[in-house]
Amino acid sequence: MRPRALVFDLYGEYFRYTGGAAKLGTLTDLMAVFGIEPATVRVAMTRLRKEGWFDSTKQGREVTYLLNDKSWRLLDDGRTRIFERYLDDWDRTWTQAQVDVAELSRDCRKRIETALTWWGFGHYTGSAWFSPHDREKQLCEMLVGDDELRILFLRSQTSGLPADRLIADQCWDLAELGTDYQAFIEEFQPRLSRYRRGLGGRAALIERMALIQEYRKYPFRDPDLPEVLLPPGWRGRAAHELFIECHDLLRSDAEQFVHETEDM
Repeated sequence: MRPRALVFDLYGEYFRYTGGAAKLGTLTDLMAVFGIEPATVRVAMTRLRKEGWFDSTKQGREVTYLLNDKSWRLLDDGRTRIFERYLDDWDRTWTQAQVDVAELSRDCRKRIETALTWWGFGHYTGSAWFSPHDREKQLCEMLVGDDELRILFLRSQTSGLPADRLIADQCWDLAELGTDYQAFIEEFQPRLSRYRRGLGGRAALIERMALIQEYRKYPFRDPDLPEVLLPPGWRGRAAHELFIECHDLLRSDAEQFVHETEDM
């Protein structure tokens, strides 16, 4: 597992619920479970602090890393995208983001496209991006500086569902995503019986982190389309339900292991 990703997963799954702080010694012990060396942990946390993701305090020789506004927002937004699913009836209104690409720097364009993808917009063609959900506010909050001034937001409806489905087919590769969801189901469905019996703390933590790191790449490819736009036999909902069940089954043992590690 990549150290940076594991740090955010540990904070997102555990430390955010106990005040948002973790001692470097605790992080080092937990990440050692995944084969990450202490020196690597120290370097990773120092870099994350310098990049503005964490604040730190020091008492004696012990350094504590704390979530700040930037990292809290990242974890909140990430949790929304991973755990929440759209359930309401769709009124067939699209949010269209028209990106002004004229004289746009490479870095600015990358920031805008990353934010659009994070919030489930699909690239239609040229400067046009679409989402079936109104996420203008969340998207603008994620952008920095004058980036949001480069986007014109429109609300639109097509002539009917056939046109809506054409937009969905153009913006997202649902066939490939559906195949990947099925692979996720085939990997984790057989593990349910073991999870129900209980694994013990260390094993539960390892399995839970692996589950999260495997599943979280799907919601950021999945725009969470209304059911009327999904292809027949769609496996995304089944994969999400399986993820939630596995995640909940591993919770108690994994959390107990983290708490015991903090108390050492």
